[in-house]
Amino acid sequence: MHTKYSFFVQPQIDKSDDSIFGYEVLLRKEDKGTWHLPQDFTELSIADQVELVEKTASTIKKHPGNKKVLSFNLNQEQAKDPLTLGEIIALKKRIHPVSLIIELTEFMPLDQIKEYSLLLHQYGIPLVLDDVGTGSNTYDNIKNSLPYVDKIKFAMQNLRMDGNADKIPEYLSFWVKQAERYCLDMVLEGVEDYRDQILAKNFGIDIQQGYLYGKPSMI
Repeated sequence: MHTKYSFFVQPQIDKSDDSIFGYEVLLRKEDKGTWHLPQDFTELSIADQVELVEKTASTIKKHPGNKKVLSFNLNQEQAKDPLTLGEIIALKKRIHPVSLIIELTEFMPLDQIKEYSLLLHQYGIPLVLDDVGTGSNTYDNIKNSLPYVDKIKFAMQNLRMDGNADKIPEYLSFWVKQAERYCLDMVLEGVEDYRDQILAKNFGIDIQQGYLYGKPSMI
């Protein structure tokens, strides 16, 4: 039986004008009529994932407004596949005028970050470090990569799941300072209520994502 995959999208909101900045595409797998996270994101090839992103982009193209951006995640195994960069560059050309952003969800060695930065920037594709401060994207692991990326993404939900919700303001303050130091844009993820909005406002973070603005859904 053919396993069915799809990308769900979650909006990113620009609070400076309350517009939709773009969407993160999140892979889901169907099992007995329900959709859930795949056990391993590499179980579907990058070529197949790119095809699904292209379908999502064709729907996004029909949406009103000028800001049409899709953020696509790569883990370490996907990123080091020698065919991945070519697939991404081809995808970027095919989905125009929808813009493409690449988010790296796991630590990558500095030489790989440099290669991604150089090639993606040649094609106008921004590079983002996702989940900074949690998982393998710790400061010690990624500090030397910060000059080569465009944006960092701080995921409050990761700290909440680890039982460290009380540390969010302290950690966020640290990463805001890194963003300022390296002239990086910042996304705050895990925005669930007005208190999170106030926290983001206090730190001057306009691009926000979370259940308050919409759960991942099929479009």
